[in-house]
Amino acid sequence: MNFIPKRNDVVAAADDLRRRTLAHLPLPLERMIYLASTRDYNSGLYHHEGLASRYSEVAACEGLADCHRESFRELLSAPLEDLVGQLEAYAESTGALPSNFVTAWKDLEPYRVAVPVGTDPLAADFLFSNLKVALTIFEDRLTPRPPLAPLA
Repeated sequence: MNFIPKRNDVVAAADDLRRRTLAHLPLPLERMIYLASTRDYNSGLYHHEGLASRYSEVAACEGLADCHRESFRELLSAPLEDLVGQLEAYAESTGALPSNFVTAWKDLEPYRVAVPVGTDPLAADFLFSNLKVALTIFEDRLTPRPPLAPLA
């Protein structure tokens, strides 16, 4: 088995990112979306000014990518009810009306561009499927239910 240890600066950059930034984002969904936002969609490279100034551009990029893959794996293994809770919490954190959030996520599917580069297509499709089901449950919970008639 060929194991190439990570450079110390990449490990340090990833640990720094976890401590200083990602610690404020407790949910894997929040972290995955945040980390995707640090990636340039034209090059696929990640950038974080603070990490790059403390370590190097390459170490910061690789550290961000490692953390992005980590958050994806956490989401991939999350139970469905947990995904629903993460969507509800994330929607609340955005300040959007929950119904508008659900509509936008169902129509635009922004989670599709939030997966790490090089993700196995089957794993991505599995997560997308779970998120669609979780969105449907979230949406269903937003719908008021008439009170049940008493049983005779």
